[in-house]
Amino acid sequence: MRGFSAPIVRALAALCVAFAVPAAAQEAEPRWSIAIHGGAGTIARENMTPEQDAAYRAALQQALDAGKAVLAGGGVALDAVEAVITRLEDDEKFNAGRGAVFTWDGTHELDSSIMDGRTREAGAVAGVTGIRHPILLARKVMTDSPHVMLAGDGAEAFAAEQGLELMPPEWFDTEARREALERMKVEKLSALDVDIKFGTVGAVALDSHGDMAAGTSTGGMTGKRWGRIGDAPVIGAGTYADNRSCAISATGWGEYFIRVGVAQEICTRLRLERFIDATLAADRIPTLVSPDHADLPDMPMQRLADGTTQDIADDVMDEVKALGGDGGIILVTPEGHALFSFNTSGMYRGRATSDGVNEVAIYSDE
Repeated sequence: MRGFSAPIVRALAALCVAFAVPAAAQEAEPRWSIAIHGGAGTIARENMTPEQDAAYRAALQQALDAGKAVLAGGGVALDAVEAVITRLEDDEKFNAGRGAVFTWDGTHELDSSIMDGRTREAGAVAGVTGIRHPILLARKVMTDSPHVMLAGDGAEAFAAEQGLELMPPEWFDTEARREALERMKVEKLSALDVDIKFGTVGAVALDSHGDMAAGTSTGGMTGKRWGRIGDAPVIGAGTYADNRSCAISATGWGEYFIRVGVAQEICTRLRLERFIDATLAADRIPTLVSPDHADLPDMPMQRLADGTTQDIADDVMDEVKALGGDGGIILVTPEGHALFSFNTSGMYRGRATSDGVNEVAIYSDE
């Protein structure tokens, strides 16, 4: 085509191909995916009875089903994340809400966070007591306050103003958690010695509208003191969501996840990978920005392979391990991949997609 530069010729050719494809073929079937976790750590088959194994799998499946129902019905990712986590917060098998570990002083201090991948709005709470569902409080911080994180007494006062459900201290108690604290004190052990796993719970979701969300909730580490806060309520460390790259929830030794900035680090690397792939493909890859996302910077969008995403997540978790930290993450991408990465012997986890995937697992060889 004389008179036109090569880039313009390629762009026109791409447009011709696009318009030649029937409209039905251009419109992909709406996809959704979800991944959940209930903690990672030293979880071995020989330490689990068949009854315990079955109970954990059933609890994970029930929580996964709650999230699936939201997404399959056309609901939004934030609601799916909330549906999963509220159920896990009520289940004493997990270290979040009821069943949270005891602090050194014999109380419960709860942390939680949630993030909207469409707008990158976020809410978090740290060191709260008596809140039945910390994840609901975190979402209220995001939607009904000008802040991102509230802590302690102030967060509890805000919860009361919002009418969230409160429970007495004993409602959160379990004998297994109390025994762990007592053994820690008597035998002068660390939290890592008495906790079989890092019990943080979390969920990440991609809805059929193309939006993502992530949420995390935890009771922290057994015997924690001085108002210790881990990664769960820290946006960018334990929780992150960005429609341009991924949604992530983490579980593990929080101090290391904070130092690496695990959740945002993985999402940022995925964005960079997309940018590099799009750049290498020259100008044949258009810049896609939905009107709903007009407030977000333009970014060339390129589909990433499942393997590429897994490699990036594994690389970041290797960094955590190199520093001395343990744990894992769950992740969903705009393509609908639902993935896990962990450097421990097990992680309570599950995932489901609109393509028919539905599974829960515990051990690293599953």
